[in-house]
Amino acid sequence: MSLSARLPSLPVVAAGGLAVAIYFVWSSLPEAIEAVPVFAPPESPFEHRVAAVGLIETASENIAIAPALPGLVTEVHVQAGAQVVAGAPLFTQDSRDLAAERSVRTLELAQAEAEFARLRAAPRRETLPPLRARVEEARQRWNDARVQLEMLEAVDDPRAVRREDRLRREIGVKAAEAALAAASGELALAEAGSWAADRAVAESAVLLARAQLAAIEVSIDRLTVRAPRAGVVLKVDVRPGEFAEATRRETPLITFGDDATLHVRTEVDEYEAHRLVAGAAAEASPRGNATHRVRLEFVRVEPYVIPRRQLTGDVTQRVDTRVLQVIYRIAGASTGLHVGQQMDVFIAADAQNATGALAQE
Repeated sequence: MSLSARLPSLPVVAAGGLAVAIYFVWSSLPEAIEAVPVFAPPESPFEHRVAAVGLIETASENIAIAPALPGLVTEVHVQAGAQVVAGAPLFTQDSRDLAAERSVRTLELAQAEAEFARLRAAPRRETLPPLRARVEEARQRWNDARVQLEMLEAVDDPRAVRREDRLRREIGVKAAEAALAAASGELALAEAGSWAADRAVAESAVLLARAQLAAIEVSIDRLTVRAPRAGVVLKVDVRPGEFAEATRRETPLITFGDDATLHVRTEVDEYEAHRLVAGAAAEASPRGNATHRVRLEFVRVEPYVIPRRQLTGDVTQRVDTRVLQVIYRIAGASTGLHVGQQMDVFIAADAQNATGALAQE
C-alpha cells in the first residue's frame, strides 16, 4: 500500500486542527462571575415615586460666617463641632488702632463734660467778693470825683478857678461814673451765671463726644464675630494671623448652623416636577446605606427652579438639568446622619398626574 493511502486526508486534518483551536480558545476564556454590588442600591417604598437626590443641612440652613470689617484675625475661640449659644464669640480681629482712638475719644469726652460742668456751676462763690469790692472801689472813686468838682463849683469868684481845671474835674467825674458802670455790669454778669446758649453748646459737645465714643465701642465690638443664634460650629477655616476680608468667600471662614433639627434639601429634576405633590410622604436613605431609612416631613417648596448643584457621580447624570428644590424635615432622631451628607430620596407621586402642575396642599 502506498504512503499517501495510509495518511489521513486533508479535510480530516483541517477539521482536527479547528477542533483543537476551538478547545484552546474556549478554555482560555475568563470565567464569568456574577458581581455583587459593594452597596445595595436604594429601593423605593412607594409604588409610584419621584426619585431625587438630597443634601442634609441644618434647620437654619448652613450659615457662612464672615466679619463685618476687614482685619487681622488674632484669636479663634471655637473648634468644629462646638455647641455655642447665641452671641458667643467665634473669632476676634486686631483692634489696636480702634483702642487708641477710643482713648482719644475718652479724653475728648472728659474735656467736654468738664467744660459743661464749669458753665453749669457758674457763678463761682469765690469770684463774687472781688467783683463786689471792685464795684465799691469804683463808686468811691466816683464820689471823690464829684466832691472835687463840687469844691470848684463852690468858689464864689469864677476868676479864681481856671477853666482847664474845671473841665478836668468834669471829665474825672464822667470817667469814674463809667468805671462804676463797668464794674457793676461785670458783677451782674457774674451773678447771673453762664448764658443758656453757652450751656446748650457745651451740652451738645458732650453729646457729640459720647456718640463718637459709642461709635468706636461699636466698631471694637464688631471685631469680635459672634454666633448669630444657638447652634453648632460645622467647619472652621480660619486661623490666627490670617487676614479676614469682609466679603463672601467660596470657602467660609466658619460654617455655622442650628442642628437641633436637620433638613434635607432635595433636588427634583424639572421633567419630574409636575408629578410632585406637596406634602406627600417621603423617605430617604444615606448614600451607601440603603437599609437605613428615615421618614421625611414636608416643609416647603422653593418656587424658583435653579440649575442642578448636587451631583451623584453617575456618568449618565445630566449636569445641565434644572431642578426644583423641596425642603424636608428629618422626623425623629437623626443618629448617624451628618450635615452635608447626600441622601437618596423617594417621594410618593400621583400616578395619574402625568402632565399636571405641581399640586398644593
